[in-house]
Amino acid sequence: MIIQSLRMAFKSILANKMRSLLTMLGVIIGIIAVTVLISIAQGTTSSVTSSIESLGTNLLTVNIRSFRNNSLTVNGLIEFAEKESESIGNVAPIVSQSVTSKAGDITYSEGTLEATVPGYEKIRNLSVEYGRFLTQPDLDNRSYVAVVGTDVADELFGTRNILGEKIRINGYEFSVVGVLAEKGTTVSGSSDNRIIIPFTLGQRLLFSTGIRTFYVSANSPDVVTTAQSVLEEYLNGIFSTSTEVSTSGEISNSAYTVFNQSDMLTTITDTTNTLTLMLGGIAGISLLVGGIGIMNIMLVSVSERTREIGIRKAIGAARGAILIQFLIEAIVVSGLGGIIGLLLSMGLIVILTQALSISLALSPAVAEFAIGFSLLIGIVFGMYPANKASKLTPIDALRYEG
Repeated sequence: MIIQSLRMAFKSILANKMRSLLTMLGVIIGIIAVTVLISIAQGTTSSVTSSIESLGTNLLTVNIRSFRNNSLTVNGLIEFAEKESESIGNVAPIVSQSVTSKAGDITYSEGTLEATVPGYEKIRNLSVEYGRFLTQPDLDNRSYVAVVGTDVADELFGTRNILGEKIRINGYEFSVVGVLAEKGTTVSGSSDNRIIIPFTLGQRLLFSTGIRTFYVSANSPDVVTTAQSVLEEYLNGIFSTSTEVSTSGEISNSAYTVFNQSDMLTTITDTTNTLTLMLGGIAGISLLVGGIGIMNIMLVSVSERTREIGIRKAIGAARGAILIQFLIEAIVVSGLGGIIGLLLSMGLIVILTQALSISLALSPAVAEFAIGFSLLIGIVFGMYPANKASKLTPIDALRYEG
């Protein structure tokens, strides 16, 4: 009976090709809207998450807001990291500024000068492709050495193996001792335009006194909370005059802020998941509209085939057989619309991937949901017309003159 009903459903669809296509169009548009919008939301989420994770999920960023009583020193931070080695991995103060660098007659104006210490490369997941990173003697001697990103090397020299070459920044000449491996571009911009110099030298050249920003890496993602607590206790000891205790017993300090990368990642993930659900819900409305179109056409079909229904009932067709016939026809219409919409979505996602330069992909879960929801639409909105057809009495159906 099911196979016979399927044959009759396809026969009815082929007999009214244009009407069937227009009926499917609502479902097709709905499927495209749902799959493409969810894919864009998921692709954006993945891109942002990857950018944050590339910095390390065990990263803590400290910004010092107090200009007074700031007794932080590089040696002090190193001693703190050694003392709390069970939870703290590396500590790296940093001062940065956009600069213009030169090599001969060639100028590169998009570089970012970063003055820091050894260990910074581990905290920020940087790797050296040629040469070496900064060393402690570079800091102690305030050496005019630099580790550069691939963008700097490509723009100034046209090649990346540039060890020993000279670049000029703000009138000072630096010797290139290392070239970082390429990291690419993220949502926050290029990661390959760095020019990294010793922190002690950078403070002098950039007229920066004290430590305003530094990074801390926990030994593992599991001890980030412990590392943050230890770090805040250490900072509260230094900036004791800015420490306040609330009535609930919580300690706060206005002299500094600590940003937890894991918390930031969780917040962004929760926000983007909510956005994905919202976009999916909005797009799902178009599927409901498509379902209403299916119900409308099925009611028209029942009206047109009233005499056919009467004849079938007169020769012994059961009510259930009539109901299943029209219900399967509605499911076939919505199912075909879902499949066509899914195929068109795949092509559109490929085009958008190239146009938006974002990695988009149609996940199997989204595809299964789209097809399943389109079939559900067929069942829900096809039930009423099918039920109406099944309730027709043979005598009334055969007398119908519509």
